[in-house]
Amino acid sequence: MTEPINLLELDRAGLQDLLQGWGQPAFRAGQLWRWLYRDLATDFAQMTNLPAELRQILAERATAQPYRLLDAQVSADGETRKVLLELPDGETIEAVLMLYARRRTACISTQVGCPIRCPFCATGMAGLRRNLTAGEIVLQALHLARLAQPLTPAGERPLTNIVYMGMGEPLLNYDAVWRSVGVLTDPDGFGLGARHITISTAGVVPGIRRLAGEGAQVGLAVSLHAPDDALRNRLVPLNRRYPLNQLMPALRDYIAATGRRVTFEYALIAGVNDAPAQAEALAELLAGLTAHVNLIPVNPAPGSPYRPSPRPAVDAFVAILRARHVPVSVRLRRGIDVQAGCGQLRSRRLNSPAS
Repeated sequence: MTEPINLLELDRAGLQDLLQGWGQPAFRAGQLWRWLYRDLATDFAQMTNLPAELRQILAERATAQPYRLLDAQVSADGETRKVLLELPDGETIEAVLMLYARRRTACISTQVGCPIRCPFCATGMAGLRRNLTAGEIVLQALHLARLAQPLTPAGERPLTNIVYMGMGEPLLNYDAVWRSVGVLTDPDGFGLGARHITISTAGVVPGIRRLAGEGAQVGLAVSLHAPDDALRNRLVPLNRRYPLNQLMPALRDYIAATGRRVTFEYALIAGVNDAPAQAEALAELLAGLTAHVNLIPVNPAPGSPYRPSPRPAVDAFVAILRARHVPVSVRLRRGIDVQAGCGQLRSRRLNSPAS
């Protein structure tokens, strides 16, 4: 049996070519594009401004939902929803919807697994399987947008923000990531503003420099986790390839080119990177940068010895950064009861005897 055509892997020109090959006029591609990305439709029967004949052809030959929902969990407070999705080749990816007072943020993955192998991260401990395609990245945002729709005030977009902070290193899958950004910011489709999208990296210097030249106003977050090379080599092994004396100049050039601040993600780990001297070293490292530090008490991963810093240590770390005039916030730990830490739900399923 022939596999259905995955419409999410086609750009607008590709959709137009497909439909014209079926004898349809070019403008039908724009209609279908809006159904897929603005209206979030997956059932071709819903696409009522398309001819019945075309809807039948699409139902027989194509798919707008090229995945299967394997697991879905909702945190006790209802503010975090995590899904595990199975792709056609059997690989699985995670995505998380986080609800705030005025924001509905989707955290999406860019790879199946991750090559960086940070020892406190369930995804990193599992290793890399493969890159995701642009369509596989986008489908996560579409799925989470559908989840958010019933929770969205009338007249508002279902998602207010998208962060590329799920499984994988986005800048090691640059082309697919950038194509997905184009789809998600297309004003005739999903229509999310570039300033509401943040791409996270563990410090892939060539990718940072490439992103600086794109001219788009997407945000950049750097998973730093340590203020010196010795500790960062241990916590973020990519640092051995792109140490701080390469990373920091690239970030300064990025800020100069884009005019945007950089967010530094810093997972606070008890007894590892949360000492007052390390806060002082971090302030020194970031001196003069247009930056914001996001402190995150680490989500404990199964099999990892790392534990979150206690509140007094967090408060002391914050106080030192503020005294050194470094903008800082502490991210609320979300969804621990649904294993919202990166890779945890997938890891649990992979390690289950029934899987």
